[in-house]
Amino acid sequence: MKHLFAFFAVIFLAVIAGLLAHEDTGYVLFGRGYTTLEMSLTLFLVLLILSYIFGYALLRFIVRSWGMPEQLKHWRNSKQHNKARNTTLQGFINLSQGQWKKAERLLIRSVKNSDMPLLNYLSAAKAAQKQNAPERRDHYLALAHDSMPEADFSVRLTQAELQFAHGQNEQALATLVHLHNIAPKHPHIMVLLTRIYRDLKSWKDLKNLLPQLHKHHVYPEKALTKIEKQTYTELIQQVKQNDDITELTNLWLNISRELKKDPEIIAIYCNKLIQLNQNDEAESILRIAIKKEWDAELVRIYGLTKSSQLEKQLLFAESLSRDHDNNPILLLTLGRLCMYNDLWGKARAYLEASIGYNEMTETYKELGLLMEYLNEPQLAAEYFKKGLFLE
Repeated sequence: MKHLFAFFAVIFLAVIAGLLAHEDTGYVLFGRGYTTLEMSLTLFLVLLILSYIFGYALLRFIVRSWGMPEQLKHWRNSKQHNKARNTTLQGFINLSQGQWKKAERLLIRSVKNSDMPLLNYLSAAKAAQKQNAPERRDHYLALAHDSMPEADFSVRLTQAELQFAHGQNEQALATLVHLHNIAPKHPHIMVLLTRIYRDLKSWKDLKNLLPQLHKHHVYPEKALTKIEKQTYTELIQQVKQNDDITELTNLWLNISRELKKDPEIIAIYCNKLIQLNQNDEAESILRIAIKKEWDAELVRIYGLTKSSQLEKQLLFAESLSRDHDNNPILLLTLGRLCMYNDLWGKARAYLEASIGYNEMTETYKELGLLMEYLNEPQLAAEYFKKGLFLE
């Protein structure tokens, strides 16, 4: 619309100029010395306009010719960048489709003219990793760092992920520990550290990481409880017979309040206390736990605990009979506690009653030991034999 308006405006002016020129052409006189040049005003104006147009066109031609090499260079670079962009895009597509070799080739081919060479190198490193080529992978990672040194954190994190995926846990761990010191709140780093510590069975390191996992809500509560449970289970079981009891006690103190209610953790901890001859502590924990909630395994372990107050221990176990009088595990525990209290007849009655409800190897074993003590070797042998057949 603007061009059409300008066209009509030029036509209008030309018509006006033509009418004026028809009425009076006028003249223009040029003189220099004895030489003169005379022409009509109309012709002069036409020549002046044509000279302006020619001069303007010539000037534009010179300016554009002067900048043509730069324009050609820009055009060539733009074409190369577009080609590199398309090649890189195809490389990413091949990478997502699992065509590792082709993806690596395209990504490296286009890296020179890529807008983001860092992404090309990182993606090529992943492609090399999938082809089981850690040397090429590390080479690309080094080039990625050189292409953008300020992205060192991202490059190192990618390196740790690839090392871990390749089974290079020690190298990945060293990288992640360094990154964790730089960014202690980074959730993905803590997730990777958790996975590596579990793979390496480095439970003490994982225990030290647990407070941060809780604080920053890295895992859902259920998943984090599972990790914590596994960690403390392994650490408790690693405590040796000749170790200081303080180590075991500190582990128990560090366990979260909710996890201390878990029957499996209680069972593992109390079994270890019994192994370390800390029977009174084990009895107290088991008694409190069983009072809160019945658990057959805890009741069984309670029968293995020889506290310094065996009579009170037996009375507590007998009090459980009010609600669980026919439970074979409770009857086994009562039989054992009666044996600790030298109540041989009562112990035999409880153990035989336990077998009557459910035949278990350890019940036959206890009966065999009792018969040996009561000097009935034939009956003892028979009980031991029956127990072996159940294994």
